[in-house]
Amino acid sequence: MLKVGLVGVGGISGAHVPVWEAMEETSLTALCDIHTEHFEKYPGKHTYTDYKEMLEKEPLDIIDICLPTYLHADFAISALERGIHVICEKPISLAEDDVDRIYQAAHDNKVNFMVAQVLRFWPEYELIKEINHTQKYGKLLSASMRRLGGIPKWSWDDWMRDENRSGLVPFDLHIHDLDFITYAFGSPKGKEMHRMKRPGQDYLNIIYEYPDFFISTEAAWYAAPYPFRADYRFQFEDAVIAYEGERCTIYENGGKVIDLTNSPQGETGDINLPKSNAYANEIRYFTDCVLQNTFPDKVTPHELKSVIQTLNSLSETC
Repeated sequence: MLKVGLVGVGGISGAHVPVWEAMEETSLTALCDIHTEHFEKYPGKHTYTDYKEMLEKEPLDIIDICLPTYLHADFAISALERGIHVICEKPISLAEDDVDRIYQAAHDNKVNFMVAQVLRFWPEYELIKEINHTQKYGKLLSASMRRLGGIPKWSWDDWMRDENRSGLVPFDLHIHDLDFITYAFGSPKGKEMHRMKRPGQDYLNIIYEYPDFFISTEAAWYAAPYPFRADYRFQFEDAVIAYEGERCTIYENGGKVIDLTNSPQGETGDINLPKSNAYANEIRYFTDCVLQNTFPDKVTPHELKSVIQTLNSLSETC
C-alpha cells in the first residue's frame, strides 16, 4: 500500500482526493495546509500546517502538490530529496531553470516526478492526437482552441491575480492548450500573438504556426462574470472534429455526423472515446509508474521547457 500525502487542500485538491481514496493500492494518510478548516471535509487524516513537519513525521511514498504555482519547485524538491515520489499540479514553474532542478533531484534520488498536465489524459483531447497520428481523416489543416472565463477572485491571498506568483492567463489558463499542442504536434514553428492585459483582466489570442497547418487559440480572464468554457474545433482533410458544450462530435465530409458523447459502445467503429475522469487517469498513470518502478514519460522535461519558453515570450513581446 502506497502512503500518500497531499499538500495544498484548496480548489484543485477536490479533484485529486477522491481518486487517491478510490484506488486500492494507495492510502491518503496525510494532509497539509495552513487553513485548518479545509481538513473538516476529510476526517480521519493526519493533518499538518507545516510541510517540513509532515515530511519528517509521515512515512510517505508519494506527495501530491496542489499548491500555488510559485511554491511548486521548492516543495517538490524537498520531497524528492527525501526519496519521495512527487506528482505536482501544473504548471511546473514560471521559470525554465526549475525544470532541470526538479528532474535532477528526481533522478539523483531515484524517484518519480510528473507534472499533472491533465489534457494529456483527457479522452476528448487524446482523440485528436490519435486521429492526427493515424491520419484517419487525412492531414490536419487548421484548428481553434478556446479557454475563457471570469478572473478568479477566490484564491488564497489573491495569488492568482498576482503576475509574479501565477503568471496570469498564460501560465494558469492558456498553458493547458499550449501544453496539449506541444504534446500532440511538437513545438510550434512560429506564432502570431495579441494580448490585452489590464488590471483585473487578461486576454490572449495566439496563432501557432506549423508547416502544413495552424492553430488559433484564445484564453481569457474577463473582468465580467463570463461563464467558463473550454472547447476546440480541428479541421482535417476529411472531417471536422469539435468539442463544444462538453459534447464531442465528428462531422465527416460525406455528411455523416458521429456524436461521440452519446454513442453506445461499438457504434463509433474503431474510434473509442471512453467515459473517464482525466484527473483519475493521470493519477492512475503516475501510481502505476511508481508501482512498476518506471519513470513517467507521458510528460517530458523538453516539452515543459518549450512551453515555458513560449509563455515567457508573451511577457517580453506583448
